Amino acid sequence: MSSTATYGNFDTHFFAGQDEIGEDGILTINKRNREQSHYPEFLPTWDPSQKYPPLKFFKHEDPGKRADPSFPNLFAKDHEQIVKKVTPKLGSEVRGVQLSQLDSAGKDELALFVAQRGVVIFRDQDFAAKGPAFAVEYGKHFGRLHIHPTSGAPRNHPELHITYRRADPGEFERVFSNSTNAVQYHTDVSYELQPAGITFFSVLEGPESGGDTIFADSVEAYNRLSPAFQKRLAGLHVLHTSEDQASNSRGQGGIERRKPVSNIHPLVRIHPVTGAKSLFVNRSFARRIVELKEEESESLLKFLYDHIEQSHDLQLRANWEPNTVVIWDNRRVHHSAIIDWETAVSRHAFRITPQAERPVEDLKDLNKEEYDVGDVAEALKAVLH
Repeated sequence: MSSTATYGNFDTHFFAGQDEIGEDGILTINKRNREQSHYPEFLPTWDPSQKYPPLKFFKHEDPGKRADPSFPNLFAKDHEQIVKKVTPKLGSEVRGVQLSQLDSAGKDELALFVAQRGVVIFRDQDFAAKGPAFAVEYGKHFGRLHIHPTSGAPRNHPELHITYRRADPGEFERVFSNSTNAVQYHTDVSYELQPAGITFFSVLEGPESGGDTIFADSVEAYNRLSPAFQKRLAGLHVLHTSEDQASNSRGQGGIERRKPVSNIHPLVRIHPVTGAKSLFVNRSFARRIVELKEEESESLLKFLYDHIEQSHDLQLRANWEPNTVVIWDNRRVHHSAIIDWETAVSRHAFRITPQAERPVEDLKDLNKEEYDVGDVAEALKAVLH
C-alpha cells in the first residue's frame, strides 16, 4: 500500500500553509499566485461544504459506436487538416480541426478516432478562451461527468478537475522528498465502479519546455505477452481503491466531497468499440489481485507494472504547445505527468472526465451493474473500510 507521503497529489490537492482559506470558507490558491494567473476563471478551489452521495450505476453507450468510420464530420473535406501518427500504433497529432466547432456527429467520430489511436493531440484549439462552462457542456456529450472526490475545481464548476503546480521552489522539494522520480502511471479514477472513458486535458499555462505527459499503450502491452501468459491472466480481478488519495487530501488539509471507494475490476478488460483487450492495472490505485495470495499478487502486479512502464517501444510523450488539447482513452492507455522543469513557474491545466462503462472482460457482461467475483473480493474491500 502506498503511503500518503509517496503518493503526493501536490498538484491537485489543497496544501495548508501555502494555500489560503477565504472568509467564505472556500480554500483557494494564495493571493500572489492568483494575481499572476492568466486564467483565473480556471483556478482551483476546494469547498469543504460540497458533499456528494456515492455514485450510482448507469448504462453507458459509447458515442464511438454511433460514429461513421470514414470520419466525414471530424475530418471534413472542405477544411485542410494535417493528421500525423506519433508512433505507428499509438497516437496521432492533428492540426486544422477545431474541437469546439464539432457537431454531435463530429463528436461521435472524435470518440471513435480516440479509441482507435489511444491518444490524439489537437493543436491550435480555442477551448480555454471559451471558459469553464463551455468545457462542462462539451464533455457531457461523452458520458456522465465525474466530480472528483478531492481535487480542485473552478468555482461553480465541480465537474472540472484542475491540476495546478505552484510557482514555488518548494514544490520540487515536496515532489522529490521521498522518491527519485515523480512518474506515477495511472488511468483516471480507476477506483470508481465506472471509471473514465476518454479524458480531455488542456494545459493553460506551463514551463517553456518540459512538463510533458507520457503515455503507455496497455493494449500493445497485453499483445506482447505470450499466449500462455495471457491465458493465465484471464479471469483474474484487481481491487482498486481511492483510500490513499483521500488520505493524502486530508493530510494536506484538503477536502472530501465523497467518501473513499474500492471496486473490483477485471485485470484484462475489453474495449466496447474496438474489441481490443488491455491490461487494466496501475500502481496509483490498484492494490491486489483478489484470486491470489498476497505474495503471488504482489509479484504478478510488479511484473505487469514494470512491463507497461518500462517498455519504451509502446509509449509516447505529448508535448504541450500553447492551445493544445490532448484526448486519450483510459481503457487503452496509462499516463503520467513529467516534472522536469527547473524554474519556479506554475503548470495549470484542466481536465474533463466523462465516465464510461463498468470494465468487463467479456462483452456479454457490458452494462451489467454486478457480477460475482467471490468471497475473497468482499473480504478485501472490508479490510480497506
